[in-house]
Amino acid sequence: MRAVVFRAPFDVRVEDVADPELEAPGDVIVEVELSAICGSDLHPYRGREVGIEAGTVMGHEFVGSVVEIGREVRSWRVGDRVVAPFSTNCGECSSCRIGLTARCVRGQLFGWIENGRGLHGGQAAFVRVPLADATLGKVPEDTPVEAALFAGDILATGLFAADLAGVVPGSTAAVLGCGPVGLMAVSASLHRGAQRVFAVDPVAERRRLADELGARALGIEEAREELVGSGLDCVLEMVGSPEATRLAVDLVRPGGTIAAAGVHTEARFAFSPGEAYDKNLTYRAGRCSVRAYLEEALELAGGAADDLTRIVTDREVLDNAREAYRRFDRREDGCVKVLLVP
Repeated sequence: MRAVVFRAPFDVRVEDVADPELEAPGDVIVEVELSAICGSDLHPYRGREVGIEAGTVMGHEFVGSVVEIGREVRSWRVGDRVVAPFSTNCGECSSCRIGLTARCVRGQLFGWIENGRGLHGGQAAFVRVPLADATLGKVPEDTPVEAALFAGDILATGLFAADLAGVVPGSTAAVLGCGPVGLMAVSASLHRGAQRVFAVDPVAERRRLADELGARALGIEEAREELVGSGLDCVLEMVGSPEATRLAVDLVRPGGTIAAAGVHTEARFAFSPGEAYDKNLTYRAGRCSVRAYLEEALELAGGAADDLTRIVTDREVLDNAREAYRRFDRREDGCVKVLLVP
């Protein structure tokens, strides 16, 4: 099959690789209908996250149909249309039982193989899904495929970030970073009842999309001038950089909450314990437990598909993925969200 393969930082290629096979009785094989390039894919692409093996099939956002099932699979039949979270989960361990499926003791991230262990990803024609009964979600017949794809990662993460930040009806919130997951956080915050949502990003095209979703979009310096001291209850930091953390601390009100849903790779916080103490700051961080949000995300995706899918700026056949990665990395031509069609 054709697949997007990691070779080295800034070097992904579309190659012929072996079709996946069932390896355990709880596996299924999914024929991919649509996949996407995620902002998290840029971390290994740029060399910020290291350890991924050359030859790993990239990608953790995909939707498709079941074409083969293991002998112990009970929830799925050939032909079922499904979406996967970005990581697998067993549904039985102590973390899964409390809804923390992102920290499942048997969970694995799609698109990451290190030291010979891990899973190939979904930027391919087919993908193997372990622990399929607990991991996969069924796509409703009336949900457009692009919106269903979002439910498996960026939309669920937006809902998680809004909850992590404590967004409730009447809240005032700021979303830092209006890439795809930040734009979903804008929608999720409004869905949770925020009275006003500010969206902060240096890229004009992303600010335009945030405006269309119902936020008030600002550049970084505009945000500093307008929002410092304005009483923001919540800041949703969706970037994963020390600069974004610093801005979040500056913007949130005393007693407010920062939710860090961006992937951080730096060694230290961008604020001191004393600053947190002096501001009565609550800082919450972590990976989204997508499976715990999947049904809600699918329901929201089905009802708001037209709004949510307006963030799609590029749709490419899989063989064009190398160039699509380059364009997405550089944000060329207003590139915000790239979908890949096998």
